[in-house]
Amino acid sequence: MGWDELRQAVADCTACELCKTRKQAVLGVGDTEADWLFVGEGPGAEEDARGEPFVGQAGKLLDAMLAAIDLQRGDNVYIANAVKCRPPDNRTPEPEETAACWPFLARQIALLQPKLIVALGKPAAQTLLQQEVKIAAARGKLHDFAGTSLIVTYHPAY
Repeated sequence: MGWDELRQAVADCTACELCKTRKQAVLGVGDTEADWLFVGEGPGAEEDARGEPFVGQAGKLLDAMLAAIDLQRGDNVYIANAVKCRPPDNRTPEPEETAACWPFLARQIALLQPKLIVALGKPAAQTLLQQEVKIAAARGKLHDFAGTSLIVTYHPAY
């Protein structure tokens, strides 16, 4: 499944209850040959409306964080979320919701083949590492995701 098929599969997805309240599914955005992959937890209200991850206040902070390390959105950077549909009231995604979206995120990673994955927040870290994560303990350590380096940090909204 290439990018176009993946985009359509995400748009058509009804694997969990989140599809009933979304305006649109949010696959991700950026350079599809990026070395850097940033993964958040899920779209918020503004992301749901615009169809792009990290466009609200957390997105502005993420862009500033990227700039601080001489990166920018879309230039060797791809941004995605663990779940592709907005959880109601911006609540944390439930485990069954992240599990339903997992094949989409796994395919994004396979297509990208990034050199580094950055998990932004606990839900993203737990989805990627497939285990319970305490951010303070996981942060600052290099983790492995199927041979790709993965680091865990706080979500910009935090």
